[in-house]
Amino acid sequence: MSLKLSTRQVGEVTVVDADGRFTLGESANTFRDAIRDLAAAGHKKLLLNLAEVSYIDSSGIGEMVAAFSTLSAQGGVMKVIKLTKRVKDLLQITRQLSLFEVHEDEATALASFH
Repeated sequence: MSLKLSTRQVGEVTVVDADGRFTLGESANTFRDAIRDLAAAGHKKLLLNLAEVSYIDSSGIGEMVAAFSTLSAQGGVMKVIKLTKRVKDLLQITRQLSLFEVHEDEATALASFH
């Protein structure tokens, strides 16, 4: 299953819900394009919900890092919620976990933007 993304607005924060496998190819391209479009449209506060991401590879991690950098360069911020154990372990192994502000639930994460 490829990666499916949906967005919703909660106040000033744009929540990006990801579902599926975040891997090299179409999934990574879908994510990259979505983040670029959101940033270009002025969405500076993004919350990436990975609760339904069953697998992520190095390309997916690379795209997350690139999205973080893109938003940071434009004065924005991206936070992450609901990492599965598999995704969290992979981010730890690749030493990328400390780059992201990770929250367990959406309410806590949304409050952290204020």
